[in-house]
Formats: sequence, C-alpha cells, structure tokens
Amino acid sequence: MIREKVKITKLDGIIVLALLAAGLYIFYRVRIGLHYKWNWGAIPQYLFFFDEARGRLVPNLLMEGLFMTIRLSIWGTLLASIIGLVMGLFRASHNLFKQIVGTAYVELIRNIPPLVLVFIFYYFIGDQIMMLLGIDECMQALPDSAKALFGFLCAPASQCSAFLSALLTLAIFEGAYITEIVRAGIQSIPRGQYEAAYALGLSRLQTMRHVILPQAVKTILPPLAGQFISTIKDSAIVSVISIQELTFQGMELMSATYLTFECWITITVLYLILTLTLSLGVERLELYMRRKEA
Repeated sequence: MIREKVKITKLDGIIVLALLAAGLYIFYRVRIGLHYKWNWGAIPQYLFFFDEARGRLVPNLLMEGLFMTIRLSIWGTLLASIIGLVMGLFRASHNLFKQIVGTAYVELIRNIPPLVLVFIFYYFIGDQIMMLLGIDECMQALPDSAKALFGFLCAPASQCSAFLSALLTLAIFEGAYITEIVRAGIQSIPRGQYEAAYALGLSRLQTMRHVILPQAVKTILPPLAGQFISTIKDSAIVSVISIQELTFQGMELMSATYLTFECWITITVLYLILTLTLSLGVERLELYMRRKEA
C-alpha cells in the first residue's frame, strides 16, 4: 500500500500561527491579567519523591493517581468486554427474548448520564449490597500479603467497596458500547458463512464459536482497542466518589497547593501520554490486520 505524501498548504500554516497566537494570548492573560505566579518547580515532587527508608524514588500523589486510572481502565475494559460479548451475542441472536434483553440494556445504559450511574452504583451497591455481603469485613480479615496484592492489582483494602462500585459502573457503561461493536462485527459476516456451517452439520453454538466469531474478531479488535482509550478518559468520572485516580488526586493537590494551572496541565499531559500511546498502538494494529488480510 503506497501512502500519499502529506502536503502542507498555506492554510495549514495560518492555522498553526493562529493556534500559537491563541496559546500566547492565554499565557499572557494568565500571567498578567490574573497575576498568576507559575511554579513548575513544585510539580516534580508530586510525581515522585525520594524515600530515605527505601533508598529509592517512589510514586507520589499524581503517579499513584495515574496507576489507579490504569488499573481501573484495565479491569473495567476486561469486565466490559465480557458484558459486551454476552450482550452482543444477545443482540445478534434470533431469540426474541435475548434480543429484547440486549436492546434494553444498550438503550437504557447509553441514555443515562454516567454520573447518575456512578451515584446509583455507589449508594445502592456500595452502601447496601456490598455491606450486606460483608465485603469490607472480608477484606480486613485477609492476611497482610493478600491485602498488599489486592492493593497492587486494584486498590487499598479500605477502599474495596468504592473501587468495586466504580469498576462495575465503568464496566456496565462501557459494556453498552462494546455490545454494539460485537453486534456489528457478528452481523458483518456474510450469510453464506452461516449456511455453509449449517450444511456441515454444525449447531448454532458451534457455528458461532468456530466460524463466525473467529472472523468477526478481525472487525471487532480495532474499535475494541479504541474503546479502551475511551475507558481511560471516562474513568475520571469516578473521582466524584473519592476513588483516588488521576483526576481526584489532581483536585486534592490543587486544593492544597493552589497550583491550579500547573496541576491541570500536568494531568492533561499524563492523560495524553496514556491515550496517545494507545492510539498509536491501535493504528499499528489496524495496519497489521490490513496487511494480514491483503
């Protein structure tokens, strides 16, 4: 595949100059109009600090928040993929009941603001169901090694209920979009593939498992990887229930230090590093799959 050379026009130059001018004007208004004193030298210590007891650099508030965002995104995407696969199969099913369940799930979740879902899951599931199941008590009864492992993989044991509530909210919200990705991937397979499988004597389940899904994966994977990027951005919404992810840590740090612009610019850069890295990975994945098909 031959790529066309990118041409830079005069309009591109004008747009770049306009953006630079806008950036300089904003900086001027902040520096002169708001009498804001920049203090970038204070930010690095909130990323990492030197722990004399351990004798090495350890993550501080912002990096801990970044790691929490990554954990939430990974677990949220895995759980959302399971939900999306099941509901996607329901949506593509010929069974009327399954179609109704899948459609109701997608339409309900996609038409409710995520902030409302966060509060519903936090106050109902976190406060009622998890308390009834005794999740927090079980976590506190675990040995220190198990608590440390849970803290490394998920969240501190003391935040177990809030973390699970946030995780379920994120997974169910993202699962609605993954459902549509899975449905579209399954329905993109030509009807002849089903007919050929039935002619060979395969059941509906065998046809889906051995014929349809392996082909649909090629269509599903690129948008599914893109949905992972959306999960990273959407994870910021759980900061409202005190999950100590990147946005929450940024708000706490800003309140304590009044380094408003430095904090939010740093947080923006950290989010960009995550999402742009994944975007490049998704682009490489799409190119690889196109070459494989060619």
